[in-house]
Amino acid sequence: MFIDIVKAVQQRNPALGSYVLVLRGDSRARDPADSSRLLPEVEAWLAEHAPGATFSQEKVLLAPYPGAMPEDRAVAVMAFADARHLAAFATAWTADPEPEEPEADSAPRDA
Repeated sequence: MFIDIVKAVQQRNPALGSYVLVLRGDSRARDPADSSRLLPEVEAWLAEHAPGATFSQEKVLLAPYPGAMPEDRAVAVMAFADARHLAAFATAWTADPEPEEPEADSAPRDA
């Protein structure tokens, strides 16, 4: 389904280029207080690791379920100049974060 959305976004706005990622509504890269923005730490990461990447809201015709009439919907889109930048962003910001390991207790324990 997401591949179809990416294709539809690229057809509607070819200026986005070849390396496009559609973010889910619950993406941890998006600001929870304002989903039309990225978190400041994501913007800083992009400036350092994927210069030239852009975030935008795009309209695309999508059916809410197979067989339904398509309707205009807004989707959040990241566009990258380079496939490596897209892959790095996807790894850093779309994968579930790794759980933190508990710190080892350095004090000896009684047996």
